[in-house]
Amino acid sequence: MTNPISHHISDLTQTFDGLFFEAYNTRLIKGEHEPIYLPENADTPYNQVVFAHGFYASALHEIAHWLVAGERRRELEDYGYWYCPDGRSAEQQYEFEKVEIKPQAIEWALSAAAGFDFNVSVDNLNGEQTCRFSFQKRVQAQVFELLEKGFNIRTEELLKALSDFYKTPWPLTEAQFDWQCPEEFLDAV
Repeated sequence: MTNPISHHISDLTQTFDGLFFEAYNTRLIKGEHEPIYLPENADTPYNQVVFAHGFYASALHEIAHWLVAGERRRELEDYGYWYCPDGRSAEQQYEFEKVEIKPQAIEWALSAAAGFDFNVSVDNLNGEQTCRFSFQKRVQAQVFELLEKGFNIRTEELLKALSDFYKTPWPLTEAQFDWQCPEEFLDAV
């Protein structure tokens, strides 16, 4: 019997900061409430990837957004993106999911490298419901595309570091992202 992996936020913070503080002047920060990305400013001389409540999953999600963001976007608060809060209509939710596919695919890859369970987030508890399984299939397809074409250098560095730290299989393969839609929902996908 193998021991389950323990996921301590301090390990993730140290790994992230060790890779990216010197090279990108960026730190992973445990926040209290809402996650946000804050570029360096007069009060804080480094960029901050702030995640919610000390949750490991939140940290991975916010890191994924940072890994997707290009150099210009990383100069803007929350990468300059709009955020339509919970309570979105079906149309707004579809647009939200379109821009979340790549970050959540990277989050899934980070989760696999860390041996951490991944769940897609539709982040719309008070809005019109959409098919979470359809979204997960699109995220999975993006993961497979990234595995085939390659991740950007920052993502690749962090994936390898997490895999080394948690002693998970490397390189990542499609088999690590095996997910099947429950049969009763196949018509919706």
